Amino acid sequence: MRVLAGVVLASAAVLSASAQSLPLAQATTALQAGEADKALALLSPLAQPGGEALAYNLKCRVEYSLEQWDQAAKDCEQAVTLDGRSSDDHLWLARALGAQASRASFLSAFKLAKRVRAEFEEAVRLDPGSAEALADLGDYYYTAPGVVGGGIDKAEGVAAQMDRIDPIRAHELRGHIAEQRKDFGAAEREYKQALAASAHPAFQWMSLAGFYRGRERWTEMEAAVRSGQNAAERDKRATVALYSGAALLIQTKRDQERAAKMLEEYLTGSVKSEDAPAFVAHVWLARLKQQFGDATAASRERAAALALAHEYKPALDLK
Repeated sequence: MRVLAGVVLASAAVLSASAQSLPLAQATTALQAGEADKALALLSPLAQPGGEALAYNLKCRVEYSLEQWDQAAKDCEQAVTLDGRSSDDHLWLARALGAQASRASFLSAFKLAKRVRAEFEEAVRLDPGSAEALADLGDYYYTAPGVVGGGIDKAEGVAAQMDRIDPIRAHELRGHIAEQRKDFGAAEREYKQALAASAHPAFQWMSLAGFYRGRERWTEMEAAVRSGQNAAERDKRATVALYSGAALLIQTKRDQERAAKMLEEYLTGSVKSEDAPAFVAHVWLARLKQQFGDATAASRERAAALALAHEYKPALDLK
């Protein structure tokens, strides 16, 4: 899963931003904390003509978390224009374009998919040691059709590269590849190998739970989520995994009380990530509270979401 690496990279980004300017460092911290409004207030004066690439990169990422895909792509493209040598800028541009492609018409999606591939490949070319870029490129290869540059053989090549850089992600990528081939026994073995090798197993428990969800093995999925929750409660660096586990339970309409508890634990924890935006967690929790018939708590969670991101449409749409 991307969240743990996101937390580690966020720490590095804060240090990098601090070396350049205090507002960029503060914006990075706000982004990771899910404080979208604060981050944008800091970044908007900086992401202007003549501004720094990092300001545009961070603004793109805030907009990405807000599901403002078109603006995110524009700002990430500007970051790449200002600093074409940054692997991270190309990586985020690929992600923003990918989000656009998933919602575009067939012809537009076809054109965008080629750009997505090119940007992921450039991100890896610029930094062959980036586990983030390799993981996303591998995901693109195993999911995209050959006509836009996808291919399982290419994904296997990425997994081989990742063996030397991030063996756990290599196992997870091979698990995805095996699922694509409908070799579900091999896929499960890969996910379990990733779990066995992990220093922060909460994340890998949630990956295994996601596999069980795809096979409709509900009892095993719920057991894996519970194991992931227990692991996260013992590992402060892994509390972000609670967000992923809650998402699985919410999406499958199973054990909603546990999902609410996991979201509450994540929101009160000390570690947050842009991969698990706090304002999104508040919206999910508001919906759960509505289901439980607790209108007061639902209203409180909606207000908490809007306090962090006043333009986040799912929060605005809540009644």
